[in-house]
Amino acid sequence: MRTWFSTLLALHSLHAELPESTPKDLTDNRPVKTYKLTHPSGISAIVSDFGATLRTLSLPDRDGKIQNILVGFEKEQQWLNNQAFFGSTVGRYANRIAGGEFSLDGETYKLATNNGPNHLHGGINGFDKIIWETEAVSENSVKFTHLSPDGDEGYPGNLRITVGYTLQENSLTWKATATADKATPINLTNHAYFNLTGDPKKSILNHILKINASEYLPVDASNIPTGEIKPVAGTSFDFRSPVEIGTNLRMAETGFDHNFVLEKNPLSANAIFRDPASGRTIELSTDQPGLQFYLSSPFGNESSALCLEPQKFPNSPNQPNFPSSILRHGETYSHTLTLRFPKPD
Repeated sequence: MRTWFSTLLALHSLHAELPESTPKDLTDNRPVKTYKLTHPSGISAIVSDFGATLRTLSLPDRDGKIQNILVGFEKEQQWLNNQAFFGSTVGRYANRIAGGEFSLDGETYKLATNNGPNHLHGGINGFDKIIWETEAVSENSVKFTHLSPDGDEGYPGNLRITVGYTLQENSLTWKATATADKATPINLTNHAYFNLTGDPKKSILNHILKINASEYLPVDASNIPTGEIKPVAGTSFDFRSPVEIGTNLRMAETGFDHNFVLEKNPLSANAIFRDPASGRTIELSTDQPGLQFYLSSPFGNESSALCLEPQKFPNSPNQPNFPSSILRHGETYSHTLTLRFPKPD
C-alpha cells in the first residue's frame, strides 16, 4: 500500500533519483514558535515561524460548528519534515523552473534541482524550511522577515522578505513584500491545502469551484509550461462558471496541476470554492497574473485537498512571452492574497 508521501511524490511527477543534495537542519536548534490569531467572530488561525506557515484555519459551517479546513499534520516533528509544503510560504520561486537554470543580464544561473531535472518551490532548502524572524505579533496578526543571501539555492542577490498574516472578521490576508540588491527572479505564494468539509479524509470532488480565467498554460510531461497560452473553453480546465470539481476531473486526460491566466479585472473574486454539505465558501483575491490549481490526495485519500496558489507563471524566467518575474535593485516586490469567508448558507 502506498504511503501518503509516496502518493504525493507520484502526483508531483518526482523522479526516483535522489536530489543533488538533501535538506539540512535549518532550525539552528531554535525552538519553533506558533501563534494563534483570533477574532471575536469565532474564526481563528494558527501560524508558525517555521516556513512562515499557515497551519490551521478554523471556520464555522452553516450550523455554527467550527472546524479546521486546512489539511496538515498533528505532530510537531511532522511539520518540521513538511515535504508537501502544507501551508508554507514558498520561494524564492514558487512552482517550477525548467532544468534548474535561467539566464539573466548575460549570466546563466544554476539552481538546486529537487523535482527531477527541475527546480521546484525554491529548491531543496527553500523558504518553507527555515525559521523566519518574528517582527511583530498581535491578537489577530503576525509579521515575519527573512534575509535570503546571495547565492541561496543558486539565486543571485541578497533578498529581504517580509510576510504577514492578518485575520479580520470575515477574511484572512497573506501579504509578502521584498527588495533585492541585485536583479533576481521572485515568485512567492502560500501553499495551503483546503478541504472545506473539515475532515481531511473526505473527498472534495463535490466542492464547487469557479476560476475567473479564460486561458490556461498547457504543460509537458514534467509539468513545465510549453509556452503556449490556450483557451479553457471546451476543455476540462473551464471553471468560468461554478462546477463540481469531479465533473471536470472526469473529462481530464490527467489530474489538475496547472496554471490559469487570471482575468485582470474580474467582476468578483479571482476564484471561489464552496462545500455544499457544510455551506462553507472561500473567495480568493490576488494581485498576481496566475493561479495554480492543484488537486491532491495528500494522505492517500482520493482527491481530498485542493491548492489554489496565486503566483507569476511557472518557468517565466525562461519564457520571454510570460509576464516578467524579475525584481531589480530599487524596486519592491509585492503580493497580496486575501481569503474571504461569506456567511455559510
